[in-house]
Amino acid sequence: LMCSCRRGGGLVQTGGSLRLSCETSGMITNIDKMYWYRQGPGKQQREMVASITRSGHTNYGDSVEGRFTIIGDTMSTVYLQMNSLKPEDTGTYACKAETATLTDGGSILYEDYWGKGTLVTVSS
Repeated sequence: LMCSCRRGGGLVQTGGSLRLSCETSGMITNIDKMYWYRQGPGKQQREMVASITRSGHTNYGDSVEGRFTIIGDTMSTVYLQMNSLKPEDTGTYACKAETATLTDGGSILYEDYWGKGTLVTVSS
């Protein structure tokens, strides 16, 4: 059960734009929040780029604030519009779906589903 990052990845010049899309499979239910992460070349940790909740609340990493927009009309498909791209935006981008399920015991079970990454390269 994976998000599929499709379309949008590729090579772009500094200042250009790209739009990534992520569609969750029909088997993923109770999606509460969707994220976009990226991992730069040579970096060991992923960086949270943007997130959107079921209610539409968005949050962005400091490095992309004002340039990137996460769009999620429904939790089944989420887009990342990237404008004014910089070489430091180069990396592998992946989406993540976070589900929240109420268990029989009354607690909430959170689970993450990761999509395959797509490479974005911004040339200087």
